[in-house]
Amino acid sequence: AGSEVSALLGRMPSAVGYQPTLSTEMGTLQERITSTKEGSITSIQAVYVPADDLTDPAPATTFAHLDATTVLSRGLAAKGIYPAVDPLDSTSTMLQPRIVGEEHYETAQRVKQTLQRYKELQDIIAILG
Repeated sequence: AGSEVSALLGRMPSAVGYQPTLSTEMGTLQERITSTKEGSITSIQAVYVPADDLTDPAPATTFAHLDATTVLSRGLAAKGIYPAVDPLDSTSTMLQPRIVGEEHYETAQRVKQTLQRYKELQDIIAILG
């Protein structure tokens, strides 16, 4: 819809057909739901990711404004692993030593490193047969 809006407004669509103001508009939206001294809003936003490409301009712009992302994996679901949360693509700004403690942080980092190595080895095994 963004490219259609750009065309109607006489603006030139940019990368992958998204309006050049996508980042600004997303920032404005996210600022409206940010925490203030008067209170805070917890929002859960479902983001469509075209072709499961997390680097697509629309989801990438959205993710930059979020405190945490939970990425669901079709591959994990196909293997019958539920919930199909991909811990390598999921993120949280709260996973910091000063918030969760040094031991918990280090354990989480080691788990992610182990899962990343497992994923790399799966790719090698698939190539070698």
